[in-house]
Amino acid sequence: MTRKAAIIGGGVIGGGWAARFLLNGWDVAVFDPAPDAERKVKEVLANARASLPALSDMPMPSEGQLSFMGTLSEAVAGAGWVQESVPERLELKRKVYQQIQAHCREDAVIGSSTSGFKPSEIKGCATRPDQIMVAHPFNPVYLLPLVELVPGDSPAALIAAAKEVLRGIGMFPLNVRKEIDAHIADRFLEAVWREALWLVKEGVATTEEIDEAIRMGFGLRWGQMGLFETYRIAGGEAGMKHFLEQFGPCLTLPWTKLMDVPEFNDELVELIAGQSDAQSGQHSIRELERIRDSNLVGFLRVLKDRDWGAGKVLRDHDRARQSQAAAEVSAAATTTGAPLELLPMQVLPGWIDYNGHMTESRYLFACSETTDAFLCLIGADMDYVAGGHSYYSAETHILHKGEAKLGDRLLGTLQVLHADEKRLHVFVCILKEGVPVATLEQMLLHVDMKAGRACPAGAEVLARLMPIAEAHKALDRPEAAGRFVGERRGR
Repeated sequence: MTRKAAIIGGGVIGGGWAARFLLNGWDVAVFDPAPDAERKVKEVLANARASLPALSDMPMPSEGQLSFMGTLSEAVAGAGWVQESVPERLELKRKVYQQIQAHCREDAVIGSSTSGFKPSEIKGCATRPDQIMVAHPFNPVYLLPLVELVPGDSPAALIAAAKEVLRGIGMFPLNVRKEIDAHIADRFLEAVWREALWLVKEGVATTEEIDEAIRMGFGLRWGQMGLFETYRIAGGEAGMKHFLEQFGPCLTLPWTKLMDVPEFNDELVELIAGQSDAQSGQHSIRELERIRDSNLVGFLRVLKDRDWGAGKVLRDHDRARQSQAAAEVSAAATTTGAPLELLPMQVLPGWIDYNGHMTESRYLFACSETTDAFLCLIGADMDYVAGGHSYYSAETHILHKGEAKLGDRLLGTLQVLHADEKRLHVFVCILKEGVPVATLEQMLLHVDMKAGRACPAGAEVLARLMPIAEAHKALDRPEAAGRFVGERRGR
């Protein structure tokens, strides 16, 4: 698919879509007739640049080109993905689709950010209705992976293409089985919203107290296990069936007021807005966005470390990009008489020390990750380890040669100094803009993990390793190889 996205409507959601595509290497064309649309999109983009890269353990792709178009036809021309994010007015959306389809490619995916309308409604006046589907994201679009994909009667090939694009930009397409007003998540949120409005209106709780109840309690559980898995645990060893038997009768009790909706009038607006101002008015909206984004990055990275929930989506996205990079390295590994360019990285917030530089342990981490990338390249990967064999580090010497700071892009390279059946001697270099910031000399031994002693590597590993080692014999030996810790004599 052509890696150009057209964003129609540059508000909070449209700006988030623009950032998500742009930072994942797509060219983005935005159309919004509002005079301040460009300013708003660029402010959203600034927040995204500060947060989204911190979720990935390798550098983001080179940014695409961002352009603001004077007409809708210019924006959608040649785009492989068109995302409509105009206000929630059905007639407006239908007119926009007519204009889009008059100028866009027939094979483009047209996604709607609508939070409430069904596909059958928004396709009402479309020239090619099968081309349009709901692709409803959640704010901030550039951080939260969920996209509710409601394809309606779109063809299977187009649905598959849409899912591939969304996964390619690090999102999680949730295929909604049947079209329904407000899809899945917003229906759930509306139920909570109705109950919250009733609690405030009746004076049971303030806006701040309701928010505290969520973020100090069940919100933390929902963020990593959702609703049903949380309740399954609440059922104890007997699981969900016991939970339903124990708490099911509560459904007949008059606990919730979901249908007892308070009248939406000026009095209610003033009550809610006044309490909200008292709760959060000391922060500007942009400050709150940055606080939210920073917290989300922290939560999501914890989930990523555990390969769980939304964090698994992030890790899978990294894995896919790393596999692609590894394949490119593998193709040239045995024919290139040069150190292997194995692992692109970037300095993340958690890598920084109290001096504002990349901390000592992370230099070793970067070198170790580069060595691991090489082991995967020669077939000594996790499947190989699961078979009972691995390479163990026997000796390591690291030199700190330069400074790396937050956001710096790094490249890990590796040169094989010597290899035989049992030993692997490598020299790793961590480069910033082509200049070494750290080097690592490492001796590894191939080990039978069950026996706890060195043994010859598998034939398939040696078949990949030895040609690389042979090619690297022609390279100059690094000056730092063989160094030891100590002062020169005469000082």
